[in-house]
Amino acid sequence: MAGKKYRQAKEQAPKEAVDLDTAVAFIKEHARQGFKETVELHVRLGINPSKSDQMVRGGVVLPAGAPKQKRVVVFASSPAAQAAAKEAGASLVGGEELVDQVSKEGKLDADVAVATPDMMAKIARVARVLGPQGLMPNPKTGTVSPKPADVVKELLAGKLSFKMDQLGNIHEAIGKADWDVERIVANGRALIDAIRSARPATAKGEFIRSVTLSSTMGPGVKISL
Repeated sequence: MAGKKYRQAKEQAPKEAVDLDTAVAFIKEHARQGFKETVELHVRLGINPSKSDQMVRGGVVLPAGAPKQKRVVVFASSPAAQAAAKEAGASLVGGEELVDQVSKEGKLDADVAVATPDMMAKIARVARVLGPQGLMPNPKTGTVSPKPADVVKELLAGKLSFKMDQLGNIHEAIGKADWDVERIVANGRALIDAIRSARPATAKGEFIRSVTLSSTMGPGVKISL
């Protein structure tokens, strides 16, 4: 059952779609005290998620930075590439021995996995582990690169890889409720623009059907496009 604070916030939430600045201000005003809620953007797409040629995925550098420090793991065979990635801020680096570790443990403690091109064939044998965790490196999201250290730096600076879910929706964190309005708005606009740019050529009609902003424990506010 919803708590009293949530019910009050929902009653006061705008009934019609509002601009992003107004939505962010409302979310901040009604955020829980003593708990740093995450501000999330939810986008409903007008595509057919069952068709592979309408898959929506991409990347964007959030101008105000990421709301959560990422744990980045790098798969690289070269000792020099491993050292550079570690210096850039990677939480864990390794080559075939890291692949063996993932295979043995059946998991990888990371938010993002990056790989050099020569490691992809080796990583393929743990795709059944990394895939369900959303950690399989992919050239389309920029997580396969001959210069993994550069990718690590971008990710830690706020680069975000997004991908639609099985229902054709995208859900991403764009800030914290205690951030300034301007920072959250900047990240929100950057993400919406990036999603627009990722529109598949085969998508027909209205591409972005709705955008909703919410905090971790608060009601959603519809955004006008």
